[in-house]
Amino acid sequence: MILLLKIICWICLFGILHTYLFYPLIMWRLGSTKKRKFQEIQATDFEVSILMAVYNEEMVLAEKLENLCQLDFPATQLRIFVGSDASSDSTGAILKSYTEKLAGLRILEFAERRGKPSVLNDLVAAASAERPIAANHIFLITDANVFLAKDLLTKILRSFSDPEIALVDTRMVNTGADKEDISTSEAAYISLEGQLKLWEGNAWKMMLGPFGGCYSLRSTHYVQVPGHFLVDDFYIAMRVFENGGRSISDPDALCYEAVSHDIDEEFRRKARISAGNFQNLALFGHFLQKPFSRIGFVFFSHKVLRWITPFLFLGIWVSSGILALKGNFWYSLLFLFESGMFILFPLLDRLLAAFRIHLLPLRHIRYFIRMNVALLRGFGRYMKGINKGAWEPTKRTKTS
Repeated sequence: MILLLKIICWICLFGILHTYLFYPLIMWRLGSTKKRKFQEIQATDFEVSILMAVYNEEMVLAEKLENLCQLDFPATQLRIFVGSDASSDSTGAILKSYTEKLAGLRILEFAERRGKPSVLNDLVAAASAERPIAANHIFLITDANVFLAKDLLTKILRSFSDPEIALVDTRMVNTGADKEDISTSEAAYISLEGQLKLWEGNAWKMMLGPFGGCYSLRSTHYVQVPGHFLVDDFYIAMRVFENGGRSISDPDALCYEAVSHDIDEEFRRKARISAGNFQNLALFGHFLQKPFSRIGFVFFSHKVLRWITPFLFLGIWVSSGILALKGNFWYSLLFLFESGMFILFPLLDRLLAAFRIHLLPLRHIRYFIRMNVALLRGFGRYMKGINKGAWEPTKRTKTS
């Protein structure tokens, strides 16, 4: 019994260390020194359809449409398809006010709210009706609160000169981080995730999971997303791998998003994503049957272990706690450390924040713990069953 508890404890500890330390170091070693060479391309070599599903986006929509007006890309090669998912605010009126200013704008309005995946499927159908599916027809999938650099399309299309590449992610730049809330921790996490995905793409062309707010896809590799799925971008990325495509991240293709400041809002968003992650795990678990393949290794190391980290922490806490009761000194220290990390550190951060004292290490720990609790909440939602892909978006803020 003692030996079994020690094995459980060490397996759980290794899993956490692997996904957050060892695996990033491996990818850094393999991908940090590689630089891609791009072939010269002409914008006229490609047709681009921008796809954007929106729901009650009146706060940011006009700014986003102005942003799209400023893109440095031939208007003859560009179409913009926006689907309003039964919006009840002024979203529809704002869209209609841009029909003349944005010549390539196509508006689809839906009377029944169904969720982003269903709207996205309809946008793809509309885009494909205007321009046929082809290797040089590229979809740029974006959200209303994500703003694109003027040269983003020109930058991102370079990668599609490689016929293997089916999906290209952008580099997210967060704006408005504030040390007095969780926004600095969120921005730091997104930045580190972006770096890891860059290394994955450089090493093996297996960037796992794009930033859902803005990424590009060959139209030939789009697969209809089930209407009840909550994380459509990851579903699309995994279908790319199933169909023999490859994916990378382009660090020069910049987009901007205001970082979240409200820890409760971010908790709800992470819980929703978590539920969607477990949907994808159930569907794409077959990649784990070949754990020593590149895709199996990346999927397990980067995603699956992250998703089950709360259960790994629980395994460490229970096993080390029982071993502590047996008088084992080192496991007693481990039990006390984890207990303090999950209870005392967040309480201390909240107490210091009340006195306007903000220590980033404590804030990062509190953020990390809250997001792992969100993973548990999402798992509970997944276990209850998910019947629709609609959700309430987080409160929008300006990028500056």
